[in-house]
Order: sequence, then structure tokens, then C-alpha cells
Amino acid sequence: MGQVVIFAEKPSQAKAYAEAFPVARKTKHFIELQPCETFPNGATITWGVGHLVELKQPAEYHAEWKRWSLKVLPMIPENYEFKVAKGKWDQFQAVKALFKEASMLINACDVDREGSNIFYSILKQTKVKSKPIQRLWINSLEVEEIRKGFQTLRDNQQDYQMYIEAQTRQISDWLVGMNASRLYTMLLKEKGLNETISVGRVQSPTVYMIYERHVEIEQFQPENFYELKGEFHSRMGSYTGKADFKSKKYEEALAALEKAHIQEKKRLPATIQSVEKKPKKVLPPKLHSLSTLQQKANRIWKYSPAKVLEVAQSLYEKKLISYPRSDCQFITDAEFAYLKKKLPQYQEMMKKPFEPARLSASKRYVDGSKVEEHYAIIPTKSIPSADKLAGLSLMEKNIYAEIVRSALAMFHRDYMYEETKIVTDVQGLLFKTVGKVELDRGFQELWPAPKEQKKEAPPLPLVEKGEDVDAMVQIHQGTTQPPKPFTEGQLVQMMKTCGKLIEDDAESDILKEVEGIGTEATRASIIETIKRHGYIDVQKNIVSITEKGKVLCQAIAGSLLASPIMTAKWESYLRKISAGTGTQQAFLQNIEKFLRHLIETAPQIIQTTDITAAAELAEPAVKGPIAKCPSCHQGELLEKKSFYGCSRYQEGCKFTISKRIASKKITASQVRDLCEKGLTKPIKGFKSKKGSSFSARLKLTQEKIEFDFSI
Repeated sequence: MGQVVIFAEKPSQAKAYAEAFPVARKTKHFIELQPCETFPNGATITWGVGHLVELKQPAEYHAEWKRWSLKVLPMIPENYEFKVAKGKWDQFQAVKALFKEASMLINACDVDREGSNIFYSILKQTKVKSKPIQRLWINSLEVEEIRKGFQTLRDNQQDYQMYIEAQTRQISDWLVGMNASRLYTMLLKEKGLNETISVGRVQSPTVYMIYERHVEIEQFQPENFYELKGEFHSRMGSYTGKADFKSKKYEEALAALEKAHIQEKKRLPATIQSVEKKPKKVLPPKLHSLSTLQQKANRIWKYSPAKVLEVAQSLYEKKLISYPRSDCQFITDAEFAYLKKKLPQYQEMMKKPFEPARLSASKRYVDGSKVEEHYAIIPTKSIPSADKLAGLSLMEKNIYAEIVRSALAMFHRDYMYEETKIVTDVQGLLFKTVGKVELDRGFQELWPAPKEQKKEAPPLPLVEKGEDVDAMVQIHQGTTQPPKPFTEGQLVQMMKTCGKLIEDDAESDILKEVEGIGTEATRASIIETIKRHGYIDVQKNIVSITEKGKVLCQAIAGSLLASPIMTAKWESYLRKISAGTGTQQAFLQNIEKFLRHLIETAPQIIQTTDITAAAELAEPAVKGPIAKCPSCHQGELLEKKSFYGCSRYQEGCKFTISKRIASKKITASQVRDLCEKGLTKPIKGFKSKKGSSFSARLKLTQEKIEFDFSI
């Protein structure tokens, strides 16, 4: 009889599980656990490296699908087939052998739809059947939580339904991506644009939202408007006010003054009609979900959403925070209990002592009925030592501190201020003045004051109802401002709340219910994908559409690919699949109908698409040799799909240059410089492993390509 086999999503996760139990031995592909209370006969932990298994490429179904051609569309396989991902064969074989010998399997992947997909797609590929399966469901990698999770495993029924939903989404994305990308690429190529056009169910409507904002800004016509402003002088000081009046016409503003017998910029007597003071408060912020954390970090430090997720994942694996891909902003009573217990230690760690204002659970933060798969992102019970904190990167320190502060704020005082409203009567025309006085900073004490402080209005003077004051009134001209382009953080928010953009109530409700387009875990990667495809550019955190992005949006305008509505409909039905009330077959049949309709209608729309600017920027297709091969000096470098390679490959010359180096597309002209001169001109936009951009030349040294920073 075999042992229990635990399958983790990645090696770091497997290592964290192993640390909770006595280890017998470690190998390259698995970790064996000694017999213990949880596993009386021991257990073996193995892992994936993300997706060990992926959908086959079109050419692997039919040879004629290898060539990009309109004639073969739509490409719809009779059966969808999977294969072991490139470079992952050894690990797959190790997993397969362990699965075959196992007495029971435990899916210990991330507790979400994709974790279910990773486990079951690998299990299916191994062809191992009839094994009992259980599911580990935890939100923290702390030892205590891991042990508790393995002692309270779930059955796999809901987990399997989530896999069917995820697989349906995966196949649908393959169908749309493979067919629509080829359709638009070939149609635009016929028109003269030499660019690969990548189309996707989520990425395309995201690009379209950015395009719509660009059009709004570009077409914006500024307009002047006129307001009435007053400057008042009392015994105790001066203040300003504004009348409840706004007009596009200067004449109307003038008429309003004449009606009240007011001469502009002339001293007049006025009376304070009312003085109203009200205490106001601001509640501590809600706990973080991934998207709110991404937005805050982008606003404060300009971190990209992808970087925030990467850093949060690192903190999770270091057992400092709970599951980072959470879309929830609530916790249950259990999490509240440990946060309350550890409160003094968190305060000491953050060097922010305060007397707790509330120690009972508030529905604003603690509501088990709103916690489904995951609770909000909070610090774990593990309080890091000073050395461990010092060992964190700057980004990790910042993100961790933000998560801890949001948890501490739950126990802190409200921010309190007093709001004063003064209404001043100038010959029957009323002017309103609003000011505030800070009474208690409360939870805001936990956060450092922003470097760029907003200019606070001077405090209002002490005045009384019925008091006479001097007034001077004037007409103030203002100008309407265009909408601002998105930042990366705002783009995450727009993806999440795009239901507001849809007029149809039913479809808007669906989008709100599924929280926009993409998922909490995928929005960052979608933004990175559309950057990589050259549809958007991000400079100093400002997102702008490129010429290539404009062409895509003009090409898909009017189709469901441009709208979140398609995602709303997809998400609605996908949920039915995981609930057991919908089928994969019915869903895929609808996708096929959509693709056939797209293939019929797209050519007409392409005729009206303006490719001029994008075509000028696109590099022309290189049909002939680019340069003499610097390795064998006999062959010529030719352009292939993903690299530039020597024409004497069959004769044994293996020299190649990748088309993408450090996330930057390398052009044929740059390859020519490299081969003929040994050095390119300075190239902007390389990306380091940590995600930061840099510029460099490329240098060819003994057939190896290196970065040259002597720009």
C-alpha cells in the first residue's frame, strides 16, 4: 500500500508544508515526511512548477493549422488535448510515478480556481485513476495553520467543479486568442500592417477602456465658466466664500450681480446669516484585498500591480501575511481573535503605541458571511524579529508595513474634525464658506504624513450669527479640465468596477457581481501582457495607448471583444459550471458561434481601420538575409518566428539571437548592427528580473550577447 502523496503548486509551497512536519529525506523532485500524528504512515510532498500541463498548439492538432491563414479559420479541435509543458518533463514524470503508487492524493495547491486546475490537469495527464482525493484549504503558510489544515481536509467535490470551470475558461481563452489573433493579424496584414495582433477575452476590453479615455482626452474641448466669489473681513480675521451660482456666460454672472445691486470689486456691507459647527469623523479604512493593496502601493510608491503581487507572494511564502490573491476585505472571528491577542506585539514592532479604542469585532471588518474562499490580506501570527525585518527588501518592508497598519487601524480611534459652515448675506446673495479644524488624527497616526502635503486652507476666524462684515465680490473665470489618463493603480480599479460603464442594468449587475473583468489574481498579469504586446506604454506611472493599441481598438470597435459585456456573460455562465447548473459543452458551443460571427463581420470593420501611424512605426517584414552570420561567417541570419538564426542550421551552425531580450523586442536593424559592428545603438525599455526598466547597448563578445552600459 502506497503512502499519502501531497501535491503543492510550486517548490516554495512544498518547502513550507514540509517545515510543519518531521522530514525523512529531500530529493530533487519530492520530500518524504516521517510518520507523525497527522500522517501515521508518513507522506510524500511533490510539486508542480506552476502549470506542468498546457493546451496543445494549433499545429499539434492539424499540420495545416501551423500556417497563419484566413482559410483555416475557425480552428476548433474535435477534442481539446493537453501536453507536458516544455522543460518540465522530468518533474512531471516524478509526479506521475508518485501518483501511481499513492494510497491517497491531497491537492495542496493555492486555494483558488487556478490551483484546482493545476492539480486536476496534471492528474488527468498522468492517467492515474480511482485514487481517493482530498483538498487542503488554508489561507496562511504558518506551521500551526498548515498542521490544522491537514487535520481538517475537505472532500474534492467542489474542488473538481472549480477545475471544470477553470478548464472551460482556459479552453475558451485558447479558442478566442488563437482564432481572433490570427483573424485580425491576417486582415490587417492584407491592409499593410506588419504586426502580430494579439486578441484576448480580458486584455482586449482592457485596452479598449484605455483607448476610450484617450479619445475623451483628445476630443475634449475646454470651456470657460463663471462663478461668484466673495472676500470677507470680520473683526477676528478674513475668509472667502462662493455663491451657489455657475454659468458658461459672463453676461449671466454680471446680471446676477446687478440683480442684487452689487458692484464688482467694491467694498460692501454684509451680514453673517448663519454659523454651523458639526463634529465629523472618518472611520479607519477597510482591510486590504489584493486590488486595494495594488492601488494604494501604486499611488504612494508607484509600484506596478504586477510588482505588488510579486512582493505580496514573497511575504506570504515568508509566512508574514495571509493569502495574497484575496478579493475579500473581511475576516472571520477567528482571525480577529488572534489579531486582538497579538495587538501589543504588532504595535511594538511598528513602534506605534496607542490605547485601543475598540476591542470588539465590527461588521465593517469582521463578517464571516462575506468570507468565501479567502479572507482579507492581514499579518499572520508570526511576528518577525528585528533581523528578519531588516532582511526584507525595501518593497517588502513597505508592503508589509501597509498591511500591518491596515490591521492596526481596525483597533484605533476614528479621525475626528470639526466642520464649520458660514453663510454670508451680501444684499440678498448668499455666499457659503466651509472650513475644518482637525481634532484628533486617530488612525492616521499610524501612517507617515505624505511628503507632498495638500495646502490646507487657513482656519476660519471666530464669527457669530448676525455679525456685520465687509465684503468684496468678483466674477471668477474658470476653465473645464479634460479627464486624466489612468495610472496603473487606477487601471486595476477600472477593471474591477467597469460595470459602471454599461448601460444595460442586467449586464451591469452581472459585472458587479463578478467584480469586473479579470480576477483579483490575474489583473496584474493582464496589464503586463498588454504592455508586452505593445498596446500601451507606461511612463512615470501614466498609462497611454500606443499606435498599435489604437489600431486594435478601431479593429474590434463594435464587437463584443471591445466590451466588458462579453466577460459579464462568460463569467455568469462559468459560475453556473462550478455550481453544477451549466455544462462545458454548452458554453464552448456558444464560443464557437461567436467566433464564426466574428470571422464574418471583421473584414468589413477592418476596411475602415486607420493603420497609417502604426504602419509607419512597425518594422517592415524582413524577407531576405539580415546580416552575415558572425559565428560561421558563411551563412546568413534569417528572421524566424521567435529568433534570428543562421541559414546554415542544417549544416551545424547553431548561432541564434532571440527576438526578445530582457522583455524588449529586438529589431532586425539592431541585429544587423550587432553582427556588422558588434554593438547596437542605445536601446530603451529593457526590464530587469526585479521588474525595473533600464537602457543599454547590446554587445557581441565571442558569440555571446552582453549588455553594455557605456551609453
